[in-house]
Amino acid sequence: MKILCVSDHVDPLVYSPNVRERFGDVDLVLSAGDLPMEYLGFIASSLNKPVVFVFGNHNLKKLSLFRHGHVWDGRKPESTPFENYFGATYVGGKLRRINDLLIAGLGGSMYYNGGENQFTEFQMTLKVLRMVPRLLLNRILYGRYLDVLLTHAAPRGIHDRPDPCHLGFRCFRWFMRTFKPRYLLHGHIHLYDQNAPRVTRYYRTDVINVYDHYLLQYEGRL
Repeated sequence: MKILCVSDHVDPLVYSPNVRERFGDVDLVLSAGDLPMEYLGFIASSLNKPVVFVFGNHNLKKLSLFRHGHVWDGRKPESTPFENYFGATYVGGKLRRINDLLIAGLGGSMYYNGGENQFTEFQMTLKVLRMVPRLLLNRILYGRYLDVLLTHAAPRGIHDRPDPCHLGFRCFRWFMRTFKPRYLLHGHIHLYDQNAPRVTRYYRTDVINVYDHYLLQYEGRL
């Protein structure tokens, strides 16, 4: 399975009339956040492939649509949030089976200035723990907990940076040790240095920074 991963930057190689020629053979698109919904909509309509995403800590104009009690065009709050919008499927705090791939999403960044979609370590740990019943069910039904954990922030100590905004979450490391996803795909850490690491192995998980765009050839379980 070939997966196009995008994050943080509207890449002119993707946002292009030639996108079908370059990426038409992908089976799935995963977005790790900080991208406009219109960009994801362009990818979905151009490639006609499933697009799955989480929000980051920027480009949050549509975030309220995916929360309970959202207001649509000033009308009364809806009882249930959106899940699909602009042809893309939101997996923040959710687990989904898409193209036989077990995917979970944890968007947002470390709390640093009180903005939207920022979380303390404790808050993110609670989000992780809420997933545990479904992860256990996955193990029973499919013989594995998860294939891909899609996040915006990096794990603590892997690809992250020491400033409060770009610090990673410790609970992601616990998640990888416990539930052994094949991949953790994150954004948030911009790669301006060509020598900066994109891929780091942690126990049985490949942690990949998918900033800009990254093509992943999924090879199944080890």
